[in-house]
Formats: sequence, C-alpha cells, structure tokens
Amino acid sequence: MKNEELLNIFKKTNALLDGHFLLTSGRHSNQYFQCAKVLQYPKYTTIICNIISEYFKGFEIDIVISPAIGGIVVGQEVARQLNKKFIFAERADKDLILRRGFEIKQGENILVCEDVVTTGGSVFEVMNIVKANGGNVIGVGMIVDRSNGKVNFGVPQVSTLQMEVISYLPEDCPMCKEGTPAVKPGSRKL
Repeated sequence: MKNEELLNIFKKTNALLDGHFLLTSGRHSNQYFQCAKVLQYPKYTTIICNIISEYFKGFEIDIVISPAIGGIVVGQEVARQLNKKFIFAERADKDLILRRGFEIKQGENILVCEDVVTTGGSVFEVMNIVKANGGNVIGVGMIVDRSNGKVNFGVPQVSTLQMEVISYLPEDCPMCKEGTPAVKPGSRKL
C-alpha cells in the first residue's frame, strides 16, 4: 500500500488533523495524527497492521509490546496477526513500567509496536524496559513515522506511513508567535 493510499484512509476517517498541536514530545506542529480515529475501524486496523506483521513475519518473536495508550491497538493487532503474546507498558507518574503481572524473561525476543513516532521517546522507553528485563529488542513497527526515517532505533524498523511533518520547539513555533493556542488532542497529559 502506497503512502497516498494510506493518507487517503487517514483523511477519510478524520485521523489527520490540521491546526496548532502540542505533541507528546513537547514540540508543536501544524498537523496531528490521531491514529485512534483510523483504528476504530477493524478493516483499516487489519490492513495497516498487516504491513507491520508482514515485515516481521520471518523474525523470531516471543512477545509484542507497546506503550499505552496509543500503541495498544497496534501491538494487539500485530500480535494477533503473528499469533504472538501481547503486553503493554503504561505510565506510573512519568515513567513507563510493566504492570498487571506482565513480564519479560531473560532472552525473549520482543517486537515493539507504536502508533505515531515523532522523536521516538516512548519507543526508546519501552526498549529500555525490554533490555532491563533481559529481553532482546528485535524490531520496531509503527503506523506513522513523522520523522520520515530520521529516528533510528538501531534495530530493524518499519512504518506504514512515512512523512516529514514539521515540528517546532515551543519557543520557535510560528503559530505561538501568531497567538494561536496549542491543543493537546492525544492521550498523554504533559
């Protein structure tokens, strides 16, 4: 599936927003991917996540893990398609941790899945959890790579949609300078 076909799905489901947005990374942008809007349709979830699962189907994977909340649907669907166990990390205060009895055992091979990557912060946090528990990160799959391939996780990685969406430090944001208020539409409070 080509970028433009995927973009059309995002536009059709109102998952690609235009405006002034505060991203989880703390940066500002004039575009926002609300993947939950596209993932509410099982047909699109299956199509989009199949790109990730097809890429990793030849890899030896024990567990698929995602950061909560945005990555949960992606990770669950990729795990379903690969017939692998799925777990997620969630925030306790400001840090991602494993809860709910989830565990990673020494030597297990772990695939990390996420919905949107801008700086890769949440993915790097999950990778650190995997490594701290003795697991091996074998890859990263994501729906949207807002960095257009600039974020490198040091393992095989695939995104279904790559775009370079411009983001700004708050002090450099032209929309802030114009006085337009920033909106935080995502799941994580800053």
